[in-house]
Amino acid sequence: MSSLWLLIELAAIAIVFAGLPLIYLWTRPGYNFFQKLNWVLVFMTFDLIVFGAFTRLTDSGLGCPDWPGCYGTSNPWHAIGEIQLAEANMPTGPVTVIKAWIEMIHRYLAMTVGALILIQVGLAWSKIKSLGKKPFLVSLGLLLLVCIQGAFGAWTVTLKLQPIIVSIHLMLALVLLACLTAYAQQEWEDQSSSVRRFQIKPLPAKLLVIASVTLAIQIFLGAWVSTNYAVLACPDFPSCMGTLWPETAWQEGFTLWRALGLNAQGESISPVALQTIHWAHRVFALIALAAIGFLGVSALQLSNAALLGMGRIAKLLLALLILQALTGISNVVFQWPLLAALMHTAGSAALVFCLVRLAHWSSWSAPIHIKMVKSL
Repeated sequence: MSSLWLLIELAAIAIVFAGLPLIYLWTRPGYNFFQKLNWVLVFMTFDLIVFGAFTRLTDSGLGCPDWPGCYGTSNPWHAIGEIQLAEANMPTGPVTVIKAWIEMIHRYLAMTVGALILIQVGLAWSKIKSLGKKPFLVSLGLLLLVCIQGAFGAWTVTLKLQPIIVSIHLMLALVLLACLTAYAQQEWEDQSSSVRRFQIKPLPAKLLVIASVTLAIQIFLGAWVSTNYAVLACPDFPSCMGTLWPETAWQEGFTLWRALGLNAQGESISPVALQTIHWAHRVFALIALAAIGFLGVSALQLSNAALLGMGRIAKLLLALLILQALTGISNVVFQWPLLAALMHTAGSAALVFCLVRLAHWSSWSAPIHIKMVKSL
C-alpha cells in the first residue's frame, strides 16, 4: 500500500510540474496547441539533459539511494531524518540534504517529460482523423523510448552509478532529444492538407550522416570520460602527462561492464586506463571537429535568401563547435570547473539539435561537391 501511495504522490507531482508549461502554452498565440507542445517537449528534454549533467557533476546521482522515491517517500522533506543521519555518518558521502534535492528535482523533471509525452500521445490520438495514424504511432514510439530511459535511470541508482549504465542513460536522453526535435519539425497539419509546399533540400544527406555518426561516437567517448571521472587523468594540454602519445591500456579502459572505479577483475582501475579513456576522447575530437565543421561550412555556403533557416542553424552549429573546443580545453586547464563542464554537456545536446534541424534541408539526391552558390 505504501508503494502504491508513493506512486500516486509522484504522479501528482508530475501532473503539477507538467501543468505549468501547459498553462503557458494556452496563453501563447501562434502555432496550434499540438505543435507548440511538441516544441516545449524539445525544450524540456534539453533542460533535463543539462540538469542530469548537473546531478552527475555534483555527485548527486545517489543523493537518494533508492528509486523512484527518496527513502520510500516522494520528496526529501519526508525523509529528512534518514538523510541527515546518512550525512552525519559520512559528511562528504553521496547522501546529503542538498544532493537529495538535486537528485529528486532531476527525477521530477524526467517525470514531467514523461507526462507531457503522454499528453502528446493523447492529442495525436484525437487527431487521427485529420492527421492520420503516423503522428500517433510515432508518439507511441516516443513514449516507449522515455520508458526505457526511465528504466536506465532506475538502474543508474540500483547499480551504483555503473559507468556503462550512466553513459547509456545519457545517450538515450540525446536520442530522445533528437527524436522529439524530428517530431516537432514535422509539419503535421500541412501534411494533412491538400496543399503541398515545395521544399528545397540542397544539403547532401551523406555529409549529415557522417557528421551524426561522428558526433555520436564523440559524445559516447565524452560520457565514458565523465562517468569514469577521467576528466583530470590528463592534467595538461595539449599534451597528456607531458607527451603527445601517453602510455595506454585500451582493454582495461574500455571494458564496458564493470563497477565504478574498478576494472574487470574488481580491482581499482589504473591511472593509465583512465588517461587512455581521456586521450581517446581528446584525439577523436579532432575527427569530430573536422566532420561536423565541414558540414556546417557546407550548409552555410548553400544558404541564401530562400534558405535563411538553414543558414542560421549552420552558424549556430559552427559557434557550438568553437564553444565545445573551448569548454573541453577549460575542463583540463581549469581543473574541471562546474560551469565549463555543464556548458560542455549542453553544447553536445545543442549540436544534436542542430544536426536534426539540418536534416530538414538534406537530401540523398543532393551532390556532395559543395560550391559557393547565390541562388538555387
